[in-house]
Amino acid sequence: MKNSRIKKISVLAVLAALSYVVMMVGRIPVVAFLKYDPKDVIITFAGFLYGPFSALAVSLVVSLIEMFTVSDTGIIGLAMNVLSSCAFACTAAMIYRRKHTLSGAVLGVILGTVCMVIVMLLWNYILTPLYMDTSREYVASILPTVFLPFNLLKGTLNAALSLLLYRPLVTGLRGARLFPKSTSTATVKTGSKVLLWVIASLVLIICILVILLFQGVIQF
Repeated sequence: MKNSRIKKISVLAVLAALSYVVMMVGRIPVVAFLKYDPKDVIITFAGFLYGPFSALAVSLVVSLIEMFTVSDTGIIGLAMNVLSSCAFACTAAMIYRRKHTLSGAVLGVILGTVCMVIVMLLWNYILTPLYMDTSREYVASILPTVFLPFNLLKGTLNAALSLLLYRPLVTGLRGARLFPKSTSTATVKTGSKVLLWVIASLVLIICILVILLFQGVIQF
């Protein structure tokens, strides 16, 4: 029991460190002043492995370190980061914990995206005027043109990357004996895995093209 607890803490610590690193080096400008980084994907892995409270813990640790190192939005930025990450990762982890199957993972990231979009539209309206020093009317005017497409794109990217990378992560952790082997007797058909991989890859490519379109790199 003690050994498994140590392994869990070690894996979560590595995931928190990795989440911080990808946040630092993986920031991509998308639209207006908003940037995407894949840290929520790593936080979702923590939730898929150990449940929603682990995702919450990793999100809090990473967001706190981010606030003291690279963020210039203080406690408000901290709150926004935690809300955004947990709306996606904790929702996905909760669904996956209840339905520990491939379809459960897919449903989890879809509902996580929906939850994050709704939560962030609300909190962008409430909190953005405070740290941007602008009027609430202006923020309301850009909710459908800036925040909505950004959060939809962010959630979709998180979903695609989570589905593509989670299985290789689990395989690697089990190979290193850091995560127990599955006790489930359910099997996933190879065709289903391939179909999911193809769909997630296509979604990822479309998201990348949308980002390039927003950046003006490509034009129609």
